Amino acid sequence: MKALFVIDVQNGIVENGDFTEELEKMEQLIKDFKQHNEPVIFFRHLDTEKESALYEASGGADLHDSLRHYADYIVEKRTPSGFFRTDLEELLKENQIEHVVITGFNTEFCCMFTAIAAYDRGYKVTFIEDATGTLNNGETYEMNDLDIRDFVATVLHWSEAIEVLDYEEYWED
Repeated sequence: MKALFVIDVQNGIVENGDFTEELEKMEQLIKDFKQHNEPVIFFRHLDTEKESALYEASGGADLHDSLRHYADYIVEKRTPSGFFRTDLEELLKENQIEHVVITGFNTEFCCMFTAIAAYDRGYKVTFIEDATGTLNNGETYEMNDLDIRDFVATVLHWSEAIEVLDYEEYWED
């Protein structure tokens, strides 16, 4: 069975960028999983730093209103990996999940780390490149021409361990 991971769709991220396209794609993927009675697992990143957009005691840490009502499960985490010191693995075993599909924020941190951690634990992983997003850009990393989403997807694809698809390819699959 498959599960959809919707990673860190939280106010502190969504309200600080234009993620209209990414959110629409995530919602269509969610609806597909719901139609097939496959679990939709949301993740909430909680930071202890008051300056963080995802500070645990702020509204920035709340799941965004546009999608939160779709959550079958919510996993709270404090690191980029959805597996580290969470009950995610038990949840996946209880639901007999063998394949996870990755969407959400931030592409180069929580999405990538969770995808790799899932692979390391023996799950089949599909990463939907254009159903992830990030607040960061090439300037953030002092590489002005860097397309973060494309770079991460290329690295994961070339690993030959994680299936990387764009939104349209997912529907053809």
